[in-house]
Amino acid sequence: MSSRLSVPVWLQFGLLATAWGSSFLFIKVGLEGLSPAQVVLARLVGGALALLVLTLMTRARLPGWDRIWLHVTVVAILLCVAPFLIFAWAEQFIASSLASIYNATTPLMTMLMAIAALPDERPTPRRLLGLGLGFGGVVVVLAPWAGRSGGSVAAQLGCLAATASYGAAFVYLRRYVAPRGLPALTVATMQVGVGGVIMMLLAPFIARDSVVLSASVVISMVLLGVVGTGLAYVWNTNVVSAWGATAGASVTYLTPIVGVVLGAALLGEHLHWNQPVGAIIVIFGIALSTRVRTRPPSDGDDPVDDGQRVDSSATPRLAD
Repeated sequence: MSSRLSVPVWLQFGLLATAWGSSFLFIKVGLEGLSPAQVVLARLVGGALALLVLTLMTRARLPGWDRIWLHVTVVAILLCVAPFLIFAWAEQFIASSLASIYNATTPLMTMLMAIAALPDERPTPRRLLGLGLGFGGVVVVLAPWAGRSGGSVAAQLGCLAATASYGAAFVYLRRYVAPRGLPALTVATMQVGVGGVIMMLLAPFIARDSVVLSASVVISMVLLGVVGTGLAYVWNTNVVSAWGATAGASVTYLTPIVGVVLGAALLGEHLHWNQPVGAIIVIFGIALSTRVRTRPPSDGDDPVDDGQRVDSSATPRLAD
């Protein structure tokens, strides 16, 4: 059975936006019966098991023990363990829809990290203007003039720290993992699996709270793990390899829309006027600074192969 996923990259992008946008709802529901650390443990273990099943079904091979596992461990911490814990903690104090809005700052954080860490990422005037607008939108969402209108300031700043971790992970993935040319499923299985192992090692110390299970909690954790973490990381790796780190991170254009709609429809959450306005400013800043680039297939290429491997040509393309 082939290990290649015959799904167009644009469709994987849409599925990824839906999966990650709904993740904030699933986290909020999961917190009704679990602690933040328990939510992350369920998420990563469920995702790892789903990816392991896919790996076995497709007969994909994991690399032997070498330095790539150390790099994947860094990615697992930056892209899974740390931000998942922060977002789960933050959603105890703020609405899931607001957390999804802050998640939209991921491309801005990715640009900052890329400018700092990658020599070919020049801070052009257009990028700087987009960054300035984007972070101006963050200030509008925070609304320092209105006190704590959106909930805990610490929780909101925590969401920004989580997206900074995502940004560092996207850049690290490109710089140290991409050159190996590993299939997307292999990379996803490795990083989520390592993240699951890390959480199992930490669980005796940070996930010891009592558990109150209900049907909604169990279903939310299964969907969060299998779809929002397992399958989503295959889609994420494919999109990053096909479109580049920053453009791949622009999936967060759509995640706040999904998150806000689900939060309002299913949880009865209400937003203050400044939050959607700030989100629009953030997204406009991202749009000004980035462009999605896809590589048209050359003669003899399989059209659905674009994005199936993480390779050294998968570089973020920003508008100059």
